[in-house]
Amino acid sequence: MTTVMFFVHILGALALGFYLVLPFVVGKVAGLSLPAQEGSAAAIRSLNTFAQVGLVIQLLTGGYLMSQGDYSVPWMIIIVILLLALGAISGIMGKPLRLAIKGIQEKRDISVEMGKIRTLSALLAICLLIMTFFMVYNHII
Repeated sequence: MTTVMFFVHILGALALGFYLVLPFVVGKVAGLSLPAQEGSAAAIRSLNTFAQVGLVIQLLTGGYLMSQGDYSVPWMIIIVILLLALGAISGIMGKPLRLAIKGIQEKRDISVEMGKIRTLSALLAICLLIMTFFMVYNHII
């Protein structure tokens, strides 16, 4: 059972890989035409939802794998806090994405929403990189 859970955990991690490239994608959206901006924002919104499902998979499979392994309590606390931060930030990013799509359709300025999305995507990438570091070096703490 542990092998299957580990495989599913890796699949969930691949879904989260979207957050590593998101800051670069968001940075290029402003230079696109309005229809391309709308399509890009809609794609980012869909992929954000997909990655949130990956976060739930990570929570469930990671909890099982932590119960089967020998990890320190501080390591587990750090990982859970980072996982919750990823979930919170990705959820918060949903509203600016929705408002950006609506603003593009109404042909109004979306620079405020794009600034929020850019900031939140950078925070997501940083949290994911820190979490990956602690996953690889799980015996540091």
